Parts: sequence; C-alpha cells; structure tokens
Amino acid sequence: MTSPVRLALLGCGTVGQEVVRLLHEQSADLAARIGAPLEIAGIAVRRLGRDRGDLPVDEALFTTDALGLIKRDDVDVVIEVVGGIEPARGWLVEALRAGKSVVTANKALLAEDGVALHEAAAEGGSDLYYEASVAGAIPLLRPLRESLHGDRINRVTGIVNGTTNFILSAMDATGAGFAEALDEATALGYAEADPTADVEGFDAAAKAAILASLAFHTRVGAADVHREGITEVTAADVASAQAMGCTIKLLCIAARGVDASGRETVSVRVHPAMIPRSHPLASVGDAFNAVFVEADAAGQLMFYGRGAGGAPTASAVLGDVVAVSRNRLAGVRAASESAYADLSVRPMGEALTRYHVSLDVADRPGVLASVASVFARHDVSIATVRQGSASGSPGRDGDAELVIVTHVAPDAALAATVGELRGLDIVRSVTSVLRVEGGV
Repeated sequence: MTSPVRLALLGCGTVGQEVVRLLHEQSADLAARIGAPLEIAGIAVRRLGRDRGDLPVDEALFTTDALGLIKRDDVDVVIEVVGGIEPARGWLVEALRAGKSVVTANKALLAEDGVALHEAAAEGGSDLYYEASVAGAIPLLRPLRESLHGDRINRVTGIVNGTTNFILSAMDATGAGFAEALDEATALGYAEADPTADVEGFDAAAKAAILASLAFHTRVGAADVHREGITEVTAADVASAQAMGCTIKLLCIAARGVDASGRETVSVRVHPAMIPRSHPLASVGDAFNAVFVEADAAGQLMFYGRGAGGAPTASAVLGDVVAVSRNRLAGVRAASESAYADLSVRPMGEALTRYHVSLDVADRPGVLASVASVFARHDVSIATVRQGSASGSPGRDGDAELVIVTHVAPDAALAATVGELRGLDIVRSVTSVLRVEGGV
C-alpha cells in the first residue's frame, strides 16, 4: 500500500475545522483520487484545550509549536489557514525551503509578500497553491494560471468580498442606509465585529493584487492597488443609480492599458462603482462573489459562487491538497510563478474612468454654464445632465440638484474637476461622487 501523505494543519478555526471534517468524511474518495491516503500529522493552534465541538480528531495531534510541527520529517504538506502576515510568513518560508508543499488561504500574506513565498518555493522545489485565497470555493485562480495560459487576458472585473456585496445588495433592495445595512450584515454573521478590512476595501484589494499578478504575469502587491471602501455610499447614491438603470457594487478591476509613451501597463483598483443592471455582475446578490474575465480568444467568462465561509473555503483548500499530493507522488511540481511580463502598474490618476457627480447648486441663470466650464477646463466631456430640486439643502429655497455623468477621462482630471467644483460659490455641496463602469 502506498504510504500516506502526511499533513500539518496550521490553524483550527472556522476553516480549519471544516478542513478536518472534510478530510474525515471524504477520506476514501480523497485517497482514491490521489492514489494514497491523507493523514493529519499535527494541528497547530494558539491555545490547547479549547472546545472544538465533535471534531473527529485525536486531541493528541494538537500542538502550540507550529514551527516544530512544520520541521518534522514526517510532514509532506503544510496547510495554513491562520491568516495574517507574521508568523505565517516565517512558517511558510521554512516549509517551502524544506521541500514541503504548501496550501494556503492567506490572501493578505500573498498580496503583501508573495514574492518571498514564490522564491522559497523555487529554492526548495516545492509547490505553493492558494486557490482558497480569492473567492472561496469558486475555481478561479487555477483557471487563470493554467487553463487560460494559452490566451491573453485583458481585463478582470470582480465582486470578491461577500460582506460588502451583502450590504450594497441590501441597500439596493430596501433603500436602507449604510449603517442600517451593516447592522443587518453583522446580525446575520456576514460582517465581523470589526468590519474595517471588508468595508474599507482592504480584503478586496489583497484579492485584486493576486488576480492581477496571475492574469498579467506581473508581480502586483497590495501597495500597488488603489483602494476605496463603501462607507461613503449613501441611500441617495443607490437611488440615483437606480434612476440610471444601475446598481452599486464594490468592484476590483484589473486591466491592461498603455501609458503616454505607448508602453503596456496594468491598472489595478478597488472602489464602489455604478454598473448597468444588464451587466452580468449586477445580478450577483447577497454574499456571493463573481469574477468577470475578458480574454482575446476565450472572450467573456464569468466565475460565480460562494466566496467565503468555512465549508466553501475548505473545499478550495482540499482541492489544492489533492493537486499537491498527486504531484508529490509523481515526483513533479507545478509550474512556478509566472512574472515574465513585468508590466509597470499605472497610477490611479492615469486610469480612464467615468464619474457620476451630484451637486446641490444655486438655482439661478448661468449656473449650468459655470459648472460645465469647470469640466471643460479639465478636458472632461459631459455625457448627461439631469436637474431636479436639491436633496441636500433642506430649508434653503432656490437651490437645485445637478446630476452629471461624464464620458471617459483620466481619473486625475475628474478628481481635479470635482476639487474645483467644491470651491465654487454657486455649488452649495458636492453630495455624491461615484465612478461608473460598464458602458452606461
């Protein structure tokens, strides 16, 4: 009988416990798929003796010495579901350099210092798999780095954070404000007690960096990603989007482009944006994730499913465990990091975007001409203008609301336009500024 593949599990929280359960429940099938049984050599946790319910595992396997577990000669594969930068980085570098395969769900570490992990994998001749780091159970990263390697990917647009998608979907469906929708998300368990990483876009930005790195064969880190969260999105913004036949989503967008000298670049950004309801991503509701990929030969592809949660994430982890275990038995390793293109990352100011700008203005002759002249000074073309009664100036007679949607222009020009508008006497307030994506 073939010797078992021995696993070291780092972390036994929500995801780790589901990994253990699936290993137990599907042990026969997994062994048949791999050609050898899987065995847990040890489980590293922060504290021993915690109640982990009816977890089907011997208590003697638990240890607080993660590094000691990794260094054991009988460990073949290290599974990391702890999260964070340190000490996870040190653990995984140690494992990879020692020739052990690594499966991780650690998006923050991959976005912060994936280079160190890939270099350690190359040094040790090891496999580094991380399907679970982006979009949970959705098979996404392997298609990008394997199935689509014969094609040229031009753009990746995605909803990759379930918490923010739940909040924005609730605001769209009920007319609730951000705070009210966040409270609902927290009560239902979709939002953490501290939701900062989600609602401020940090989680989505880390995933955007990973997606861009794979799609464009270029090292992209979290610091390269322009990031904006959803905390400033209001019920009025949602209503305005609805009036345009749109909805608002927190999007991660990674796209090829060229700079002023004609050199090819990539643009990577995360921000809330209006998209038309006809776009495939507009119908992605609740806490689901979806990623829309545009390639030369394959055309448009969409990957959709549950992007978070213990069981979905564990499913992706075990898919990677099967892959690396097969490789070990065959004496091969997967293709190493592909960063040959080495494209520069274009600053956000050079990214081409459209804006939806809502202004409360003095309702008197010449106001529209004055506002339009500001856009013209910055070479920003106006696509549509809608005028109504002011929404943000209660008690002030004679004010009006202008809602302006621009054509595509450099983001820096649009930002400068909005900055000048804020200084005009005739502009009472700039009540909303949102980007528009998807051809509205």
